[in-house]
Amino acid sequence: MTDTYETKAPDCRIDGFEAATERIEEGFFSVTISDDMFVPLGEHHSADGRDSYLLFYDRAAIWDAPGTAEYIAFHLTRDVEQRTFAFEYERAPVVPLAQNWLTRRGCPTEAAVPTSNHGPRPADALTSRQEDLLRSNPGGRYEVIDHHTDNPGSFDFGAEVRTLVHDSHPASAHAPYRLFLEETAKDFRSYTVREGTFTSLEAADAWAMDRDAPLPMAPAPENVHRALAARTRTPLAGTARLAVPPTPVTAPRPALLSVPRSGRGAR
Repeated sequence: MTDTYETKAPDCRIDGFEAATERIEEGFFSVTISDDMFVPLGEHHSADGRDSYLLFYDRAAIWDAPGTAEYIAFHLTRDVEQRTFAFEYERAPVVPLAQNWLTRRGCPTEAAVPTSNHGPRPADALTSRQEDLLRSNPGGRYEVIDHHTDNPGSFDFGAEVRTLVHDSHPASAHAPYRLFLEETAKDFRSYTVREGTFTSLEAADAWAMDRDAPLPMAPAPENVHRALAARTRTPLAGTARLAVPPTPVTAPRPALLSVPRSGRGAR
């Protein structure tokens, strides 16, 4: 089982393959230039050798632009006849969104489960339910607008991730902007996820900046026990994350030019 601090290059299985185009080659080099700072969380390779799905925690993200997401999901595709490969990737603020990205690209649901079980655990049933919603994104109801990760990399403070989404579900029409707030305890043993509701982007931004009032919570689920029962039947239930913050490094990594940046919003 992977140690929390263990990093290794991605197992992309491209020995003997060439990038399908020069642009793909340049992009792949740009994204993986600091892959010695990647902590492998999970991987799946198709039986026919054409697809690989990889999930990593990027220990060097704390040295990137403020708010940079710390998880990276890869999907590699290979032309086994031509011996070429292509790839796409996503930098995600939380594990459930990375899992959703992988499964939407064909990764089997059960294979998207992180295999590292060192991580903090959901502190309560509501946290697990909120993660299930982000992971499954039923009906494509959530569109991520912005996100911000605040991880001091120290046991003196916990970590916080804010993910701002637009909720297209009819029941959310009165307050369609949702802020998923993930807060990890400073001992990194547990974390909570709460969903705040806002009528506008400006209202969500104002709350994130000022924090002078409690998070305006979404209505409590009518039957949390039913949600928990459903979770026990899925292999995604209770997946773990990193147990401790990344060990501070001594120098920033080179900029990854193709990594999408957070724009406006949940600061």
